[in-house]
Amino acid sequence: MIEKTRYSDSELEEFRAIIRDKLELAQRDYEQLKRSIMNLDGNDTDDTSPTYKVLEEGANTLSKEETARLAQRQLKFIQGLQAALIRVENKTYGICRETGKLIPAERLRAVPHATLSIEAKNDGKK
Repeated sequence: MIEKTRYSDSELEEFRAIIRDKLELAQRDYEQLKRSIMNLDGNDTDDTSPTYKVLEEGANTLSKEETARLAQRQLKFIQGLQAALIRVENKTYGICRETGKLIPAERLRAVPHATLSIEAKNDGKK
């Protein structure tokens, strides 16, 4: 039996749809995080008592730092998905960058921006 070296055009179309759906959701989440960081969501302490405001400032700073970290992580995820779309266009999507073999479709459905097979990923951790 001949081993497949790339996914068919119809399989790539399925992956493209999965990636686009995840990308749309990721971009919405990223925009929400950005709004939260910039206090555009209206959840501020400006209209509360000064004592409450002092107590909340520390928590707000910590919360903003955590939100900024989440936003940065989300942006990296978005970039990974955009790179995956380019690989779909180039018909190189789903090929492990370490082994050159096809990444199983089940993995790509779960992690559409994957560039490594499970074996290659585990070998890299050793």
